[in-house]
Amino acid sequence: MNASRFRRPPEFKLTDVAQQLVGGFLLAGPFVVTEEVWSLAGSMNAIQALLTVAVVFAIGYASLYKANDDRDVDAEQEVGGIPLRFISLMLVSFGSVTILALLFDAPDVFVSGSLMTLPTIETTLKAVSVGSIFSVVGASTADTLF
Repeated sequence: MNASRFRRPPEFKLTDVAQQLVGGFLLAGPFVVTEEVWSLAGSMNAIQALLTVAVVFAIGYASLYKANDDRDVDAEQEVGGIPLRFISLMLVSFGSVTILALLFDAPDVFVSGSLMTLPTIETTLKAVSVGSIFSVVGASTADTLF
């Protein structure tokens, strides 16, 4: 008999969220203050933005549950059928970029003060989706390694 299948999975704790936060903020910072990210966001259409969000979700899921042999998605704590760890990862990934963008006043610096024609909120959401690609890598790596 395989004893590992009877092991209880580790509980998702506040320390896991803290690890995700450290990794998410660490990799989000440089992309929030990069003019190229905001220029890309300004030129993206809605489909590109949605596909970027899908990439963030795919990277997050794959890094938590496919690249890690010790973690079983079916054994995780869930909220509405979605693993709590994955929900936290998405909130941290998108949230860290949003918080830093607002703290650094990036939408006003890179959008309002430029020649971009898209509304600030739309461009900001697209820039957050781009930055979240990198934030999710940091957040999931920190969660997996520590």
